[in-house]
Amino acid sequence: MSASPHPDDILDRLDPEQREVASAPPGPLCVLAGAGTGKTRAITHRIAYAVHSGVQQPQRILAVTFTARAAGEMRTRLRSLGVHGVQARTFHAAALRQLHYFWPQAIGGAAPEVMSVKAPAVAEAASRLRLQFDRTAIRDLAAEIEWSKVNLLTPQSYAAAARAARREPPGLDLTAMARLLEAYEDVKAARGVIDFEDVLLLTVGILEEREDIARTVRGQYRQFVVDEYQDVNALQQRLLDLWLGDGSDVTVVGDPAQTIYSFTGASPQHLLGFAGRFPGARTVRLVRNYRSSPQIIKLANTVISSGPAAGRGASVRLTAQGDAGPTPVLSAHADDPAEAAAVAEHIRELVAGGHPAAEIAVLFRTNGQSEAFESALATAGVPYLVRGGERFFSRKEVRDAVLLLRGAARSDDGSKPLGHITRDVISGAGWSPDPPTSGGATRERWESLNALASLSDDLGRAAPDARLPELVAELDRRAAEQHAPAVQGVTLASLHAAKGLEWDTVFLVGASDGLIPISLAEGIEALEEERRLLYVGITRARRQLFLSWASARNPGGRASRRVSRFLAPAEAILGSGARAAASTPGRVRRGPKVAAVVHCRGCGAELTTAAHRKTGRCDECPPDYDEALFDRLRAWRLGVAKGAGVPAFVVFTDATLTAIAEREPADEAQLATISGVGARKLGQYGPDVLAILRGADPQELLENASRTAESVES
Repeated sequence: MSASPHPDDILDRLDPEQREVASAPPGPLCVLAGAGTGKTRAITHRIAYAVHSGVQQPQRILAVTFTARAAGEMRTRLRSLGVHGVQARTFHAAALRQLHYFWPQAIGGAAPEVMSVKAPAVAEAASRLRLQFDRTAIRDLAAEIEWSKVNLLTPQSYAAAARAARREPPGLDLTAMARLLEAYEDVKAARGVIDFEDVLLLTVGILEEREDIARTVRGQYRQFVVDEYQDVNALQQRLLDLWLGDGSDVTVVGDPAQTIYSFTGASPQHLLGFAGRFPGARTVRLVRNYRSSPQIIKLANTVISSGPAAGRGASVRLTAQGDAGPTPVLSAHADDPAEAAAVAEHIRELVAGGHPAAEIAVLFRTNGQSEAFESALATAGVPYLVRGGERFFSRKEVRDAVLLLRGAARSDDGSKPLGHITRDVISGAGWSPDPPTSGGATRERWESLNALASLSDDLGRAAPDARLPELVAELDRRAAEQHAPAVQGVTLASLHAAKGLEWDTVFLVGASDGLIPISLAEGIEALEEERRLLYVGITRARRQLFLSWASARNPGGRASRRVSRFLAPAEAILGSGARAAASTPGRVRRGPKVAAVVHCRGCGAELTTAAHRKTGRCDECPPDYDEALFDRLRAWRLGVAKGAGVPAFVVFTDATLTAIAEREPADEAQLATISGVGARKLGQYGPDVLAILRGADPQELLENASRTAESVES
């Protein structure tokens, strides 16, 4: 396409629905775009059509999305359409740019440094509260902090909102988590740094408080495009509202069926309620899937349409446009290692038969499942890459290679082909003509460097006169846009990390209850998000889809698993194995451990969180314990905590203490049945708790314990 195409040329290669998106007049537009329906194509052509028809200037357009890779792809496509100057960025990148620009005017001085990771600050905050957590817990606590901030919560408002959302921070009750939030903010203030959520929060604050700055931003940008709008959280929506002001020229694109990040605070309600916020908004549905075969689309439609009626109304039912392909296959295996070995052998045969390894993916629900498939692929001699780790241009070997290429560019005399001299140079960073026979990190490093060599070949074919300076410039551009070159190898990725990607052949593994849906999913909303996650995995495949599951974790273990409940409606497609077998005489088939249904003692409502099940009632129903007894238990807990130098919840959480007061166990056996009273705490605190339940004075118990401790020490 020429650098300045005619506006009508922009519309020529679009389908009717895409053309409607591209040519719609300025104003509010909601695009419900199913998987593989060309949403990026539609919105980039909308921008290009507006620019080339003179409706909008590229510098007046801000397009925001959720990943640097998606933003880079958008910029690349716009350049190919002859459009330059559009700001295509992530929410955070756009906000950070504005924050740096306006901070001197609004606050004074330079904007504070942004922490690259939260973990050290979270660990220090916990230490200030005399708490200790391992790495996994620190990571989970950091995620809880992010959730609270994107939902515009403060330490004071956190507990109530978290209780309503059924949040359960690891190792802490909600009151303690609120204290950790406060301590975390103190740590940041002492260090003079901010986190990624603060970038949005501070930008929102400046735009809310400084109307002159808000007017400047609204004068700069007249048209907004928001991709993956189903993943917008409350904080991002607030920022978008401030960018818009009284304006309404905004295009939002999303798919309710691909809402899989609600645990981070994302909500599809912004997408579903768009027409209500913008009366007269136009809605266009993109339904033609150009990615997957009709057989794969049939399975995807079957899975997603089997959910509750309330969740189906806004979803897009896909219509396949591609050629017919093989029917998806479901296979069962005795155990996890057997499943991994079978998948690895199947992939080895495909690669040996000429199937590109880079066009194969193994997708799983949790990162913990990756190791078995890494080991099996390494044993089979199949190269693989684990997605979701370090970004390509941040890898040490890539940074070293680019540095070497930059130095060699000054002396490139053109005597050798570009691909040849590139390989000579990156040999200094560890590249070799033959790939390593081992897998893991060694193979990944080689694949990263080999991707640079392949990129030089591509550049040489596209521009025969290109030399090392042009290659370095291309790498700099791609690094700025996070547009990594293709790396050869089978992709291993979680279903969440696979969002937005696609492969010719996909192996969707671990398709059993307990994994898909994950056993932690409680309540209909959480289960339906698991269904959507499976739908996302299915729609990553273009031509071939293989689903598998294992009935036991370890060889020789009890066959306690059953096939995912989400596949039962697809029995006509996948065969009888898609429906869990009924129990047979003499053999009990057990599924994954599922919490028994517990109802509130007050109103009879189903209790869906661990804290509610522990106390036996919902938040709306008042406690029915003796308040004097509860006060005695709480006074005793406070004394024990002070004596041990730990927070009170370390002794017993509020929920556990409430359950004890309400149930009034008569002996240790009954006390042990209360969640939160394990064997260690039963032995440590059981006698005192039972004594208080029988009427003992907690102060006397504490004094006796103190005298006993002094006697032992002396």
